[in-house]
Amino acid sequence: MSRFSSQSSTRRVFMMQVATASTALLAMSQASAQAMVDEKDPQAVGLAYKADASKVDKAKNPKFAAGANCANCALFQAKAGAAAGGCPLFAGKQVAAKGWCSAWAKKA
Repeated sequence: MSRFSSQSSTRRVFMMQVATASTALLAMSQASAQAMVDEKDPQAVGLAYKADASKVDKAKNPKFAAGANCANCALFQAKAGAAAGGCPLFAGKQVAAKGWCSAWAKKA
C-alpha cells in the first residue's frame, strides 16, 4: 500500500508544479504583451514613432503617406483588426495599430 500512496503523492506534486508553472508563464506573457511603446522612449523618438498616425508632423517626416499606419506595415505582428501588436523594432513592447514610425514598409 505504501507503493501506491508514494506514487499518488509524486503525481499530485507534479500536477501542482505544472499548474503553478503554467499560471506563472501565462501571467508573464500577459504582462509583457500589455507593455506599449512610449512615444518618449529613445528608440521611439529616433524612429519618429507616434501612437496616432494622424499626429505625424509631415514636414519633419517626408516619408509619411496618408493612410500609412502600423496595422498595414510589413513589420506589424498581430491579427487583422487588433488594436495593438508586436514590432521587432520595439522588442518586448507593442505598438498601436493606428501608430506610425519612419521604418514603415508597405505590407505585401
